[in-house]
Amino acid sequence: MQSTALTLSPLTPLLRPLNKNPNHRYGSLWNLSSLKPLVLLRSINGLSFQKASHLSSCSRFNARRINEPFLISDGRCDGFKVRATPVPGNVGDTNDSSGLATSMQLGAMFAIWYILNIYFNIFNKQVLKVYTFPATVTAFHFGCGTLMILIMWASNLYHRPKLTRSQLAVIIPLAIVHTLGNLLTNVSIGRVNVSFTHTIKAMEPFFTVLFSVLFLGEWPTFWIVFSLIPVVGGVALASFTEASFNWIGFCSAMASNVTNQSRNVVSKKFMVKNEETLDNINLFSIITIISFMLLVPAAILLEGVKFSPSYLQSAANQGLNIRELCIRSLLAGFCLHSYQQVSYMILQMVSPVTHSVGNCVKRVVVIIASVIFFQTPVSPINSLGTTLALTGVFLYSKAKQLKPKPKVAS
Repeated sequence: MQSTALTLSPLTPLLRPLNKNPNHRYGSLWNLSSLKPLVLLRSINGLSFQKASHLSSCSRFNARRINEPFLISDGRCDGFKVRATPVPGNVGDTNDSSGLATSMQLGAMFAIWYILNIYFNIFNKQVLKVYTFPATVTAFHFGCGTLMILIMWASNLYHRPKLTRSQLAVIIPLAIVHTLGNLLTNVSIGRVNVSFTHTIKAMEPFFTVLFSVLFLGEWPTFWIVFSLIPVVGGVALASFTEASFNWIGFCSAMASNVTNQSRNVVSKKFMVKNEETLDNINLFSIITIISFMLLVPAAILLEGVKFSPSYLQSAANQGLNIRELCIRSLLAGFCLHSYQQVSYMILQMVSPVTHSVGNCVKRVVVIIASVIFFQTPVSPINSLGTTLALTGVFLYSKAKQLKPKPKVAS
């Protein structure tokens, strides 16, 4: 894999060489910049009526009048009175335009979701490549998210929730596994190619089914099990042929699958009462804040204080461009929290299955973008494995739409 440094300003490398012969690992540079007010007539079954004689039968009108607020019957079959009432224009056109606007909004949100995800993975990989402290980097990401959440609540852009003890008892375990999932993902991204990490994370449906069986007693249908075959086979094939493969990166990505899917199962098993539930955005916000509070002391314990001025000055003396490191760390934290917020907003507008399919497409987009940006060497067999795994994830999403036929009592 070729390591690259993203140039936020012309000729500003992340690593600054100390001599005239800079390390070739950081030599290639990239620039993202390349990268009707009154209705008098009413239409019934496609015909416009102005007089009672145009209506063929009294019974037909009586059957329709409950849905026609501006038509008043006098109780006789030989006629009726018509009263014009101010109502909106063509209802069908209004519904069509409303549906089109919603579709365009969703399309824009999906595009923002994907773009932010791509930029996060690029910035994050560049930072972790030269600043090999994943716990500190992850804590910094949560810190950026916490700051954005506090600004959102303080400016009344979104209502601040009122937490109860019962809610905290459920949220804290979710925050713990959320923290572990993000930390392990960053460990993997720092060790192997971004494309390989996301290929391994395509195994998430497998662990979803496994934990649902073990902890919830929910057995999958035949088609769900069938869809998992290309997922497992594709990940295995991609792993065997991955140029950047190492066990720490592989196991970290696989462990992040375990934590992320166990979080989903735990949230389903220990869900609080309906009257106490939080909306998705506030739930994610609370989890982010708790994750930041948990990971800061853990990062200091595991890696030491690696973001102090004295340490950064020492790193700068060794050739690290501190300004570019800080800028890209901030951008990575912003992109991470923003794309997750957009993801939850989309989930509130579409079904879980549609969201799952969108997440599958997102993974494809991220893999392709990272391969192109970092010029990752990909063999034909590796491409086949990745394609198989992602196809299996798509089939899994569609299989969840198929409801098992109810058994007919004999």
